[in-house]
Amino acid sequence: MAIIVVAANILVQFIILDGLLTWGAFTYPLAFLVTDVMNRVYGAEAARKVVFAGFFTGIVCSLIGSQIMLEFGPAVPLRIAIGSGVAFLIAQTLDIKVFNRLREGAWWRAPLASSVVGSAVDTFLFFGIAFSASLPFPEAANAAINWSWESVPFLNVGPMAPLWTSLAFADWVVKLAIAMVALVPFRIIVGSLTAKHT
Repeated sequence: MAIIVVAANILVQFIILDGLLTWGAFTYPLAFLVTDVMNRVYGAEAARKVVFAGFFTGIVCSLIGSQIMLEFGPAVPLRIAIGSGVAFLIAQTLDIKVFNRLREGAWWRAPLASSVVGSAVDTFLFFGIAFSASLPFPEAANAAINWSWESVPFLNVGPMAPLWTSLAFADWVVKLAIAMVALVPFRIIVGSLTAKHT
């Protein structure tokens, strides 16, 4: 989990698809795969420990990033750090709860449903806290993220909307796609780890 969190924090700096996504968007959803594998093989308590390890790794990454100054301010502005931490902890905890509710069903149901629900909550919380102009953050906290309020065509082709809404939607679509694709490694990894324990 720590490797995924560090990788996502580094890869978020590399923008692709006309600025709609970063490479971090393809790395971060693997956190749900790790949580679900741990939950299936070792149980909810082990999954929670892995989530907390990822959360604390994220805090360290945010603290380091907040000290790196770029042209427009810190590499990790306060709002983004808060949004990231809150979204990660709540979404991953919810993932564990949803997985446990569905763990007795078909093998694919629990990891798919928990990842889809967790991803939606993660996206809503992160982008809402980090970028929404309607949240009452001090002006100093808004200075580093006000670029995200620029009105642009939604997903570069639709009606005018704040840039951050396009970023959130594109990120959510990637998370959903990875949740589907991750079922293959989930099945393989769980099968391998389960075989070692029997």
